[in-house]
Amino acid sequence: MEAKSSPSEESRKAELSILKQMRNTGHNSKSRDSRQRVSELTPNTEIKRLELVVLRRYPRRLVNSSNFSGSVAAACGRDETGIVGIVLWGDQVKSVNTGDIIRIEGGWCRKRSGELVVSTGRSGRLTVIDR
Repeated sequence: MEAKSSPSEESRKAELSILKQMRNTGHNSKSRDSRQRVSELTPNTEIKRLELVVLRRYPRRLVNSSNFSGSVAAACGRDETGIVGIVLWGDQVKSVNTGDIIRIEGGWCRKRSGELVVSTGRSGRLTVIDR
């Protein structure tokens, strides 16, 4: 019987060490888990990582300017702390739909007509997390 208790005891120790590693990893990689909230956004600042549910995507329009040529669409999204406007550029217009959960990394936040607006800009990245 001692032989049977020994492997189960070892597996219990292994399980505890895995849980301990997960807890320690969670504390060490806080920057990866930390994301900005809409309530924390301020105008003219960079967005490090923001996750939103897209509430509505407005119809696209074509823009031809010295800075950008292609399709642009406005959208609005929210997290648990508030609502924010979103600007979608180029291929983002086709890939983002109402109800999608998106992540914006390396984007910008501006104030337009008194409301906060976020976008990826040229160097940021938008990822559709869930549909």
